[in-house]
Amino acid sequence: MRIAVLSFAHVHAAAYVRLLRDHDDVELVTADPDAPPGDPDRGPALAERLGVPYAATLDEVFAAPLDAAVITSENSRHRKLVERAATAGAHVLCEKPLATTEADAQAMVAACSRAGVSLMAAYPVRFAPAFAALRDALEDGHLGRLVAVYGTNNGWNPARSRRWFGDRETAGGGALMDHTVHIADLMDVLLGGEQAEEVYAQANTVLDADLGLDVETAGLVTVRYPSGVTAAVDCSWSQPAHHPTWGGLTLTCVGERGIVEFDAFPRLLGGFDETAGRDRWEPGGDDLDAAMLDEFLDACRTGRRPRPDGEAGLRSLRIVLAAYESLRRGQPAPLSGDGLPG
Repeated sequence: MRIAVLSFAHVHAAAYVRLLRDHDDVELVTADPDAPPGDPDRGPALAERLGVPYAATLDEVFAAPLDAAVITSENSRHRKLVERAATAGAHVLCEKPLATTEADAQAMVAACSRAGVSLMAAYPVRFAPAFAALRDALEDGHLGRLVAVYGTNNGWNPARSRRWFGDRETAGGGALMDHTVHIADLMDVLLGGEQAEEVYAQANTVLDADLGLDVETAGLVTVRYPSGVTAAVDCSWSQPAHHPTWGGLTLTCVGERGIVEFDAFPRLLGGFDETAGRDRWEPGGDDLDAAMLDEFLDACRTGRRPRPDGEAGLRSLRIVLAAYESLRRGQPAPLSGDGLPG
């Protein structure tokens, strides 16, 4: 399979490249034409460090048949790259959020449908074995009816290493856009695709105020569903720069018969690094990015629909867009019957 990784803008791009280059049946090509000149973490400099082929232009990438594309660009550039890949007959894995607007996300889903190629949203936490166990506990009735969920998806401020995350036009927003979607997608799984009916959000720019960003750096989002379930999400960029991990993702699920806590990123080994002068830890367990890419590659080979697909990415985006509508209104924002902010 000939697969292209398009852009190194996103912080996960390098990890995806490392995983794909180790597949014997994958011919990998990379391109980052929008990289700032001379940036050591973008463009040809990063490709050389990763030891992978690099194309200077998108035309060079698409000059030969392409089986699949992984889109890891700035959020506002997803649509352009997805549509071009779909036109070339390539299956697409797109980094989250799927887009920054409803119109762009709809266009991306439609473009892939017309071209007969799959569109997958990059939500690796779906593939955590512990999350599968949580889903099974709900489905087999051990927890009874789900009543409420409290989720956290906190992390370092990505704008410290990728400035575009702090630009509202390019990123679509700040911490709400970056982290709410992960919890929203897990709720999508737990509730079987049930559409949210109301979203309320609060946010501020207190954290990392010295960076002068025009996006929120902390937020709390509450989502209400027609079945009566309420989900609260802490989506803040609240980990300090010296914290030993980038962040984490947890869910506390309250059912009628019990409470279950899910942690997607448990520590394997913790301690103090004297050289670095700070605490550190080594991660363990399954590589969720690898599991997500395996799902994508298998869907490409077999022609089946990947999970999570573009429609799932669209549903989680709608919750985020409603959160921003709530911020503008200063009150809860209803979602219409089609899942759009009312």
